[in-house]
Formats: sequence, structure tokens, C-alpha cells
Amino acid sequence: MTTTSRLRRRLTVLAALTAALLLTASCAGGTGDDDSGDTIRFALDWTPNTNHTGLYVAQQEGLFADAGLDVEFLPYNNTTPDTLVDAGNAEFGISTQAQATFSRAAGSRTVSVLAPLQHWATGIAVKADRADLTRPRDLDGRTYAGFGDPGDEETLAQVIRNDGGRGDFTSVTLGTSAYEAVYSGTADFTVSYLAWEGIEAEHRGLPMRYFRYTDYGFPDAYAIVIDGNEDWLAEHPDQARAFVQAVQRGYEIAAQDPDRGARALIDAEPGAFPDEDLVYESQRMLSAGYLRDENGRVGTLTLERWTGYSRFLFEKGLLSGPDGKPLTTEPDWSTYFTDDYLTP
Repeated sequence: MTTTSRLRRRLTVLAALTAALLLTASCAGGTGDDDSGDTIRFALDWTPNTNHTGLYVAQQEGLFADAGLDVEFLPYNNTTPDTLVDAGNAEFGISTQAQATFSRAAGSRTVSVLAPLQHWATGIAVKADRADLTRPRDLDGRTYAGFGDPGDEETLAQVIRNDGGRGDFTSVTLGTSAYEAVYSGTADFTVSYLAWEGIEAEHRGLPMRYFRYTDYGFPDAYAIVIDGNEDWLAEHPDQARAFVQAVQRGYEIAAQDPDRGARALIDAEPGAFPDEDLVYESQRMLSAGYLRDENGRVGTLTLERWTGYSRFLFEKGLLSGPDGKPLTTEPDWSTYFTDDYLTP
């Protein structure tokens, strides 16, 4: 069992209780404002990991408190953060550019306000000793162990086509078991977070080979974004700005001093990381290559970056509107995110 799997199991009971409470609030028909009071609720997308380090730096080092904010982290459950934020059961949550695009296209009242990871942090993963799998086009006719995420299969197919292949493969949805399937040889490839599963595989003595999307002409994208409830943002502009800038500062600290960022995460979740070296190595990788934009800034969002991948999803007919029908007109991507709350 991987470290990620163990962590997820440890939070199962708590997540189930949280989900039940959120479902009760949602069924009551409220927006969540009356229940939250002055508390800003932040929905995590997974068990705590280095994608979240800026949040934990802000918490552990008092950045939220200094801004006069009471912030609560909602543990991961099977309801996506975008759904919770849209329903008013959380003010903010972690998402990906893909999921944020799907949600917004479908009518969600969510908008991305900060991008912790400026680039794809995932890659196609195969075992390093597979001499028959040395580039994406070799994946034609193979078995992909996936996660059921919308857009993933078309993305992988396009990367394969960009390398001269057909983009034809068999897909099986295995969730976190996908990694073990590839390690054991029952599946040929999967998608790994390079700064987590990638390092974890090394620590387990399982050398892997990775194909990065952008190396094969695929557009870059924000691996991780933070979404806010658009109505809450409009009603609480000062709180929203204070929260986003505290989180931005937390990620800046992690970018400048990765060991400090890793320590904040470990201290916040005592006992959750049996392999603490993994946390430090992961944060160093993210700090070195993912947290800053081309100008050295943290958290920024640009129309050019957003348009590249989101337009791909639209052109492939993967985006549906509020009526459930595929979009026929390309959206105005500038409405899908805002940098108004970032530090100028």
C-alpha cells in the first residue's frame, strides 16, 4: 500500500462524517453563509500533501491570524471541492485547471483566484525497465491505469498522437491502485504526480520513466488552482483579498525556503508522514520548478496559459454547459479566473 493510500484510509471516517454534515447543510437549502459565520472554510482535494504547503505555512506561521482570519480546512471526501464551493459549503477549495474549467462551463459559481502550481506537475509513467515503452507512441495498444478524471484520456491520446502514434489504448479506472498495477505489470502506464508518486516510487526501489506532456507539443496548464465562490467573493472582498494574499505569501515562503514549507506541513499533520524525507524532497522539487511563473512570481494566472489547455478541452467537445449539452461556442476564458485578489 502506498503512503497516499495509507493516509487516505486514515481519514475515511472523518471524511464520511464531514460529507454527511455537508450534505445535510446542502439539503437544507442554505448557501452556507449562515453556518460559517466569520470562518473561511477551505476544501482540500486529497489528504494533506505538498500541493497544499502554502496553506499550511499560512496556518502554522500565523499569516491567517495576522490577517484577522479564522480558517478551517475541510478534509477530503468524495465530493469534489468545486462542488462544495459552488454549493456554498466552502468558501474556497483546491482544484485543477481541468476540473475548474469543467465546473465553470457547466454553470458553477466558482472562479480560480490563485495558481499554486504554474505548470503540469504530472507525467505519463511507465516502468523504467520496459524497453518496449521508450516514448509516448509506444503506448498504442497498451493498458492505461487511470483515475476516471474527465479529460485525461483525450489528453493522453493527444500526447501519443503528437509523437506519431494513433492514440489508441485500453483504459481501466483503478484510482490509487493504478500505481500498483503499473509497478506489478498488470497495466502498462499511468499518470503520476512527479513530486509525490514519482519520488515515492524511487524510495521503494521502483525506477520509472516519465513522458512530460509539454515535451511533445501539448499546451502547459496550471496543475493546481484555488477556486473561490464567486458570490461570496463579491460580498466579502476584503476577507477574500486577505485570505488569498495570506495563502500566496505561504506559497512564496515555501518557494523561497522549501524545507521550511515541508516542516510546516509535517508539524500540522503529526504522524501522517512515515517517510518525512519524501515530504522534503517533494517540496524541494515543487519549489525549484513549479511554484514560480516566468517572472519569479507565485500564484499568478494568465489568459494565455489558461486558454491553451481549456481551449483543447473545448475543441475536443469535452465541455458541457448547464443544460448538459456540449458547448458550441468557445467561452470567454478570462471569466474563469481572476488575479484581482493577489498581491499587486
